Amino acid sequence: MLRLPVFAACLALLPGLAPASDEAVSTFLLDNGMQVVVVEDHRAPVVQHMVWYRAGSADEPKGSSGVAHFLEHLLFKATDTLESGELSATVARNGGRDNAFTSYDYTAYFQRVAADRLEIMMRMEADRMRNIRLTENDIETERQVIIEERNQRTESNPSALFGEQVAAAQYLNHRYGAPIIGWMHEMQTLDMDDALGFYETYYAPNNAILVVSGDVTPEEVRRLAEQYYGVIPANPDLPARIRTEEPPQTAERRLIYRDARVAQPYVRRSYLAPERDPGAQEAAAALTFLAEILGGGTTSYLADALQFDSQIATYSAAFYRGVSLDDTTFDLVVVPRPDVSLQEAEDALDAALAQFMTDGVDLAQLERIKLQIRADQIYARDDVDRIANRYGQALASGLTVEDVQAWPEILDAVTEEDILQAARDVLDRRASVTGWLMREEAIQ
Repeated sequence: MLRLPVFAACLALLPGLAPASDEAVSTFLLDNGMQVVVVEDHRAPVVQHMVWYRAGSADEPKGSSGVAHFLEHLLFKATDTLESGELSATVARNGGRDNAFTSYDYTAYFQRVAADRLEIMMRMEADRMRNIRLTENDIETERQVIIEERNQRTESNPSALFGEQVAAAQYLNHRYGAPIIGWMHEMQTLDMDDALGFYETYYAPNNAILVVSGDVTPEEVRRLAEQYYGVIPANPDLPARIRTEEPPQTAERRLIYRDARVAQPYVRRSYLAPERDPGAQEAAAALTFLAEILGGGTTSYLADALQFDSQIATYSAAFYRGVSLDDTTFDLVVVPRPDVSLQEAEDALDAALAQFMTDGVDLAQLERIKLQIRADQIYARDDVDRIANRYGQALASGLTVEDVQAWPEILDAVTEEDILQAARDVLDRRASVTGWLMREEAIQ
């Protein structure tokens, strides 16, 4: 399963403002370098067991796009002790659920089960960390599966194809410009050597994070982790996580994607933006609020300006994905009314952004958003899945447990001027891509 950037203005996806320091979090390292995080919550006899590898699509060798996601599929095949499909069948037989997902910066595998089944999950997950046994039939079968997945999710979806082109235009030199699922022509050539090369390089305990949340104790997790993961040797040849950097972006880029299947033309603007960095999350915190204020729903600034006042658009939104190892993006979308051209929609967007810089931040709206996020975080503590994902995503993207725990206070300290400064820094047309998705026959 892919973990794609999802353009949805949903408070449930925002990190919370409630204090994280009062969460019962423990962290330690095994002797082989595997990081372990335990988040205790004894209110229900359930655990979420997750293994995160610091290896995603942006870590793939050039020419092998899609191999991280391909390998994710292959890890459900046979191991030294498990038949193909046996891991998932065992989870289901024990009343749980399991899955996996690939993103730019990580690949993660999880099981959610009753607390007394944790040892079974660790035993199976540790087995496939180093003991996967692939056949040529596995390679052929799963390659066709991922190709069909791309056909269904991307090739049949003009919006997805458009998004790929925007990303490719935004990133001139970084692997974030390639789709997580891979380019079709490279996916078609993935073979056993590609899969095993990625597996043998990155699937090692010193490149992994174990996160267990729910009805457990640190002592229990440490004992089991040492028993099952601790005996796996570290990879002494694990490469440093050094990636190509973007050159200074000094020229705005524009693209038009035409497709006869387009049901609703729209304008999309992407700006290069800083991510959450360890020990320096303030700019990302301000951008988190900027996205919510500008385009976080029907009460947002752009909705008011474009959907209600001028009635230019039927939909508008802003998105920011702050948890990222390297520079991320800040995105805006405007869907015009049928009688409004894309040029008129883009002009109205630019006018609204300029007016926002003059009007400033509505302090009452800012406080309301902070209150909503505080409430969301309280509810999130009832979900072992969201808790485990919050820590796993952060740690696999270069942050620390301390950064995760400091994040709520950093968010709470964001001011109006912080948000406006973030807007001045990021909403720079010289580091932007503006794209139009339109019908094949449309003339602007």
